[in-house]
Amino acid sequence: MKLAFFALVFPLFGLAQWDGNKTPTYPELINIYKKLDAEHREIELYEMGESDTEFPIYLVILNGAGDSLPTFHKAKSGTTVLINNAIHAGEPDGVNACLLWIEEWIRKGKKTKDLPVIAIIPAYNVGGMMNRSSSGRANQDGPEEYGFRGNAQNLDLNRDFIKMDSKNMFTFVKIYQALDPDVFVDTHVSNGADYQYTLTLIHSMKERMAPGIQTVFNQKYIPSLTETLKKKWWDWSPYVETKGETPESGIEAFNDLPRYAQGYGTLFHALSITVETHMLKPFPKRVQATKDYLDFLFHWSHDAASEIEAAREEARLKSPQRISHYFPFNYELTGQKDSILFKGYDFGYKPSGVSGKDRLFYDRSKPFTKYIPYYQTYRAKDSVMVPRGYFVSKEAVEIIERLKANGVEFEATDSSLLKKVTTIRILDFESGSKPYEGHYLHRKVKSMEQEEEVRIPVGSIWVPCNQPKINFIVSVLEPRCEDSYFAWNMMDSYIQEKEYFSAYVFEDEAAQILKENPSLREQLEKKKSNDPEFAKSAEAQLFFVYQNSQRFEKKTFNRLPIYKVY
Repeated sequence: MKLAFFALVFPLFGLAQWDGNKTPTYPELINIYKKLDAEHREIELYEMGESDTEFPIYLVILNGAGDSLPTFHKAKSGTTVLINNAIHAGEPDGVNACLLWIEEWIRKGKKTKDLPVIAIIPAYNVGGMMNRSSSGRANQDGPEEYGFRGNAQNLDLNRDFIKMDSKNMFTFVKIYQALDPDVFVDTHVSNGADYQYTLTLIHSMKERMAPGIQTVFNQKYIPSLTETLKKKWWDWSPYVETKGETPESGIEAFNDLPRYAQGYGTLFHALSITVETHMLKPFPKRVQATKDYLDFLFHWSHDAASEIEAAREEARLKSPQRISHYFPFNYELTGQKDSILFKGYDFGYKPSGVSGKDRLFYDRSKPFTKYIPYYQTYRAKDSVMVPRGYFVSKEAVEIIERLKANGVEFEATDSSLLKKVTTIRILDFESGSKPYEGHYLHRKVKSMEQEEEVRIPVGSIWVPCNQPKINFIVSVLEPRCEDSYFAWNMMDSYIQEKEYFSAYVFEDEAAQILKENPSLREQLEKKKSNDPEFAKSAEAQLFFVYQNSQRFEKKTFNRLPIYKVY
């Protein structure tokens, strides 16, 4: 049911006041939406779940069906745009833009005929919204006061979409999977270079888009975007991630890994976009640019609904065909250079007032419009064959919990199985020397696969790959993928040796093992001759014999609780 409107603890504010240099607090924001919910049947407000604070996360829906079940059914079966605001609470442009868009929509008569279902998360990072200041964003022009980038756990929620360390993320996937949005937008404010644009946009890497979605993007979305924004006096640019120090060195397309909001949406074949307004432009101007972009997107999504839906359906139907084909990952930017007409400023260097050394500056009195290099082509360094499915062993509770939350289809085993499968063992990896978002992220992972018979306990799950969420499944279960559950430390206990030996006891047995196994003696001598450090270490040589003896825990060593069936 819709939330009933109740007496407000905080004063109400009119929507129109949010076109200035202020942004609402979280309690103010939710009270505004509660009032809208109570006064307009076309606006629905739902409390969706926990955040990292005592305050819940809400979802606003426009053009729904008046009640939760029919509204979410309409969203999932029709064309839906989902807006996620304030994932970085110090970047509140989307918060104000949505309020102003709704105010204008009400004033114009609340017409829904030319709109998709519009779903808005008013502010996602609730903990960050509660941690307000006026000084935390050193390079940002307004508003007067704003929230903080980190949540209450000091996590960057825009790195949490796979590992799901926050309560926020479990609520988000509940929202996302219930809506299955066709278009997903995450609103931000940029850092970096200076240039003339107020509005920059990150779009999904073309290499990660399904072919039909890429066609809609290139032939429908981009031409309409440019034409519509020009009528509203906005130019836009791809997000300005510079190759060198300044834009003139070239800009690079963003690698939208699954850990990011946008990359998460791409896994599920949404047209996924990040709005990045420019930090050095005044807050009201940034808000207006965000509002005008959203207005374009809402109407374009309605007009292109049949093409969007058809492209997504094609991608879903082709998912089973990827079994026994290769899934690419570990993308790197190539040197292929395109060009883009760019509106920037001349730059120069002058002595720093702090260090006395040369420092960069941009000269706004010298704007330019010229072509600069644009690097937008990626190449996958690695790939893995997609199996028929995966068994995930019962004890991998964190993994099963996350697969379930993301709506992955699976069957739980109702009896213990002894089954021949392909196991995955970790051979090598590197980890960061400092924690990154609460983890020591693994990278450069090397693994091996081998057929063996394993016991699969009752309560394990079978995850078939002939389902629409195959991109998500492979991305999280294959350990060499950049944002796999292994990379995020969810299987670290499986790569730690548990049994060992006392050297003075094992020495005699090791000598006997070598005596009875000439080929092992030969391997030992060869390694000594090829590896001087190994040859100097009695401990390393003894461990080599131990590892190659029946004493070693070969059955489970470095074996992950994920088993593949080809």
